Amino acid sequence: MSLAILGSLRPARIPGVSRWIGAYVWASVALVLTGMQRMGMPVLTVLVSNTLLAIAVTRALEGCREFFGLQPRAPLARIGCAVVAIGIAWWYWAEPNLAARIALVSAFHAAIYAAIGWMAIRYRPPGRPVYSYRFVTASAWLGAFAHGLRGVTYGSGMIEQNTLLAVTPLNVVWLALGILVLPSLSIGMVLLAHDRMAERLERLANRDELTSALTRRAFVAHAGEMIEAARVKGTPVVLAILDIDHFKAINDHFGHAAGDRALAHFGRVVATGVRESDLFGRLGGEEFALLFPAITREAAVMRLDALRVAALAVRRGGDSAPHGQEPSTPQTPHAGLTFSAGVDVLNPGDTLASLMARADAALYEAKTRGRDRVVTA
Repeated sequence: MSLAILGSLRPARIPGVSRWIGAYVWASVALVLTGMQRMGMPVLTVLVSNTLLAIAVTRALEGCREFFGLQPRAPLARIGCAVVAIGIAWWYWAEPNLAARIALVSAFHAAIYAAIGWMAIRYRPPGRPVYSYRFVTASAWLGAFAHGLRGVTYGSGMIEQNTLLAVTPLNVVWLALGILVLPSLSIGMVLLAHDRMAERLERLANRDELTSALTRRAFVAHAGEMIEAARVKGTPVVLAILDIDHFKAINDHFGHAAGDRALAHFGRVVATGVRESDLFGRLGGEEFALLFPAITREAAVMRLDALRVAALAVRRGGDSAPHGQEPSTPQTPHAGLTFSAGVDVLNPGDTLASLMARADAALYEAKTRGRDRVVTA
């Protein structure tokens, strides 16, 4: 069932899913072999089955590492798989010792499960719902606890038995926990994959594809929240409306593909020149908005002038041609991208609409003065 569900998510190309699928393939084979112990063939039912199960949880760990944007390969875990195989072979054929085998395998699995649980907490993307990540952590740490307790119990000699699947109360408990942990982890991985898909859909709905700016609807919603928060804290808020100069001419003279590159270039310039707390949105066409919390109007004007200089500084020509212009030709003179901006600060009793109206009027004034400038209302 885990394989079927995870397999259905593979076309979405979510990082880590392919490794999780591989993990459950190996786990399925390992558990089938483990269940065949009464048939003999210890090479398969003991050595190969435990080694495959170690590989399975290692693949699950590497899938989690890939999902969270880390280097997927886990060298220590892979070395641990080899140690498990060697230890099982030694304590089965050279010096038979069931307790030592159980302690070794349990210690390995406990370490892997603990690492998966810690990763789900440590690398949860900011702003995402916590439920999926906490579920993975709880499932993994339950497995770590069960394997750790099992390893200590058998490794310390508190319990002695001659066969792995002897029917004892503790073995029933270990088996029950094992049955619970693996499916719970697979459910957690499905939850993580769905959260990543939801994040993608939210980004598509709330972010402009070309500029990575918020869409108009998303900008208005977030700006309203920020304004209300600023009123409560008593901090200033400054709004700027920006418009790329002569954008229609770029489309008319060089084509809409050039216009798209100009928009993408403008988005990158703004993204690298504002604070993380600033809000950047595309209102439509070549018109954008910037909301600056906890800043004076004068400081906001200085930031906008710096952005204007940065947009203008990129030259056309050759490989250095900015997005928005074709490589240098006799018909494309060397020039940068310019924009005009209107700015105003939030006043007592203002709504977002009234603040935007004043900033928009200031933008119109900037255009009548010749463009490529910042004007305050």
